Parts: sequence; structure tokens; C-alpha cells
Amino acid sequence: MELFYRTSRLAGQIIFFLTMRKKVLNAQAAQRAGGYVLALTHLSHLEPFCASLINRRHIDWMTRKEFFKYRLVSQILYWSNAFRVNRQGIPVSSVRIAIDRARKGRVVGICPEGGVKQGADSAFRGGSIKRGCCSVALRANVPIVPCVMLGTDKLNAVGPWLPFKRAKIWVAYGEAIYPPAGLKSTRASRAKLSEQIQSAYRELYARLCEQYGIRDCDVA
Repeated sequence: MELFYRTSRLAGQIIFFLTMRKKVLNAQAAQRAGGYVLALTHLSHLEPFCASLINRRHIDWMTRKEFFKYRLVSQILYWSNAFRVNRQGIPVSSVRIAIDRARKGRVVGICPEGGVKQGADSAFRGGSIKRGCCSVALRANVPIVPCVMLGTDKLNAVGPWLPFKRAKIWVAYGEAIYPPAGLKSTRASRAKLSEQIQSAYRELYARLCEQYGIRDCDVA
């Protein structure tokens, strides 16, 4: 599994280097030691792929069960330490797996919007998020690192992946959000933590737009 991950990641990084121009704010926040939850926005299905190539640490992604339907894809996800989540029910087993891995010092990647969200529904514009990542942080006693990634919605075609760095993505990591020590996972505590995440998303989006001259109308 480790050999597969290292080999595929190297291949992905080579492709990324040849095709992508990336701008990253506060990258050191994602390189922190110990377990934490990486809470990533979700403009397209490519954010986890891009985040895994940008981040030096291995990320275990909570992945919707639909991606495990096909044997080859399922095997690749398994080798990458991804684990499935059923978005239609109560993801008790998935949350338990995430808690266990975070407690063991791993990075658990979750897209708390629960699916691709664009326009007014996107979390960095004030859209809602699911609170599973809050449960994981509270029960594992690990911080949440919020991350906003822009430009991935433009990568769903062949053109951006051609050489000579035609594609662009912008990434901003927020400072770690720590759940209060000893606080249990309750509806109120999860709500408070989710509000902090949503606030961080809005601030990070504003910083990216200001820093790189990105217009809101150009973002999906």
C-alpha cells in the first residue's frame, strides 16, 4: 500500500508540476505534526486529489460510497487509505474510523459540505456544512484545519491538464481550530465548532480574492 501510494503520488506530482500553477497561503498550517481533520471546500470532485499532491502529509479521505462501486477504483482508494461514507444515512462507522485514525496521529480529510457545492450554496459564501468533522475533532480531541480551494471546477476538461502550466488553483489554509478540552460531542458543541469553520471559510475566501485579484463572479 505504501509503495503504491508513493509511486502514484510521485506520478501525480510530475503531472501537477507540468500543468498546474498553484498559489498557496499559509501552507505550514497543513504540515503540523499529529492528528487533525483537514476540512476542505468542495467546488468539484478534484479537491482531494489536488490537496493530496500539495500536502506533504498523507491524507486519509472520507470518501462517498459511490466511488467504491467499481473494483479498480475501489482498490486504488483502499491502497490510498480512503474509507467510505454513506451520505444518505447516519455515518456512524465512518465517523468511528475517522476518530480512530485521527487519534493515531493521521490526517483525516473531510469535505464537510457533503458534496459538490457551488454558487450561494458553497460554504465560503455562507452555505451550510455537515457536522461530522466536528464530531471527529471533539471525540478524538484533535484540531480542525479549514482549507478553501478555488479553480478546481475549471479542471474538468482535458485542456487544463495539457503541459505548460495552463491551469490555476488557489489554496488557503486557516489556522487550526481547537475544540475545547474535555468538551463532549453534543448538538450545541458541534454547532459552535461548525460556526467557527464557516467563519474561517469566509475569511479565507476573502483573503484569496484580495491577495490574487480573484473576482467572485469568476468563481463557480
